[in-house]
Amino acid sequence: MPADILVINPNSNQVITDALDAALAPLRFATGPSIRCVTLSDGPLGIESQNDVELVTLPLRRLIEQDNMAGAFVIACFSDPGLHVCREATRRPIFGINQCGVLTALARGDRIGIIAIAARSIARHRRYLRQNEVTDRLAGERSVDMSVAETASDERTTIRLRCL
Repeated sequence: MPADILVINPNSNQVITDALDAALAPLRFATGPSIRCVTLSDGPLGIESQNDVELVTLPLRRLIEQDNMAGAFVIACFSDPGLHVCREATRRPIFGINQCGVLTALARGDRIGIIAIAARSIARHRRYLRQNEVTDRLAGERSVDMSVAETASDERTTIRLRCL
């Protein structure tokens, strides 16, 4: 049987982790790896600033260092907090959903667009795109101007997404 995949929600919002777990249900099958979703209880309620990214980096690394069951890790936050320092902590694969999502989108098209949760996140996202040398492929980025918690439990999220 393949090793576990540990999906880590680096914020402390259990509602987000539960939504991740439900979204991943169709990917669970008998002959595949098990997928475990966990919440980083040390994290803020949402990763919404560079400060939040920095706060979760070392707790994420410690969690990865302590987990001996996972064959791979997924950092389930668009900011990919701690991605590089976590990769230094293990020989097992660590995937960040921003990096994976952007590279997958670019494999399918020439340009990408990003929907940010908050306007103040856009500068951080662009800095990360520059680090990955893909800024010239960004068509644009817009914000729904909500908190992480609001996007997980507020009916307005769909309405705001439709208005973008």
